[in-house]
Amino acid sequence: MRAVGVVQYGGPEALQVVELPDPVPGPGEVRIRVHAAAVNPTDTYVRNGDRAAMQQAFAGPYVPGMDAAGVLEAIGPDTVTDLAVGDRVMAIVVPQGTHGAYAELLVVPAASVARAPAGTSHAEASSLPMNGLTARLSLDQLALPTGATLAVTGAAGAYGGYVVQLAKADGLVVVADASDRDTELVRSLGADLVLPRGDGFAARVRRQFPDGVDALADGAVQQAAALGAVRDGGGFASVRGWDGPAERGIVLHSTWVREYKLEQAKLDGLRRLVEQDRLTPRVAAAFPPEQAGEAHRLLEAGGIRGRMVIEF
Repeated sequence: MRAVGVVQYGGPEALQVVELPDPVPGPGEVRIRVHAAAVNPTDTYVRNGDRAAMQQAFAGPYVPGMDAAGVLEAIGPDTVTDLAVGDRVMAIVVPQGTHGAYAELLVVPAASVARAPAGTSHAEASSLPMNGLTARLSLDQLALPTGATLAVTGAAGAYGGYVVQLAKADGLVVVADASDRDTELVRSLGADLVLPRGDGFAARVRRQFPDGVDALADGAVQQAAALGAVRDGGGFASVRGWDGPAERGIVLHSTWVREYKLEQAKLDGLRRLVEQDRLTPRVAAAFPPEQAGEAHRLLEAGGIRGRMVIEF
């Protein structure tokens, strides 16, 4: 099978098309014929060597990718699943060596796979699992009751946008950040109040909510700079594992999506919300495997709204 990986760490140009053996599903696993794999910031760490210490136990090439969509092709022995060969599916992937989503064939645990939302393309479905489950995990960690207030930084991004929409589906009041060019986008996702992004966001939130919001999901990785937006005893969810220091009794949560890699019911819940038009997959552009490096280059340049996708 063809895959996109790195033999030697480097910049976007290090990505190349490689040939790998076709994987065979074992007990509890399924094989997917991949048609689309979303490109995420975490993929660049597989490529550039930031995760070299974690990868050294595996032989290269190293294949990035945490999101895949395609068609279920095979079911391993003794695998319990309500999916059938031929179903359109999406999956969350935790890359290990040659095991990443940038590949024509992918074997993953059956619990990492759900049906793709009806009416979506493979590219759209591939943009949902990793970022959608990360957003779901942040909200589950914060455990806010209906009517509570949530601030979201990085609301125009993939994670932040899903947090906004999932929070509205949960019945929360959402105040989100946005640049001038992204204000209408963030409003369209359902934010109740949109404030200018960047320095001073916490102070702007406090002007609207003098006691602070009940919690904040920090997609922009503002960390300490955003903490002031949260009320005493509130919650703060970080996608980069920030551990403080905390203050005023605020509870810090580190959101690592690997905790939800086997939460099929959560992934299927995202599917249902897409089919109900309450969650919106966003694809910025699609590239063939030979142009995966260009997708990484554009990602690292910044300003992309939605996910770029590699199509097989």
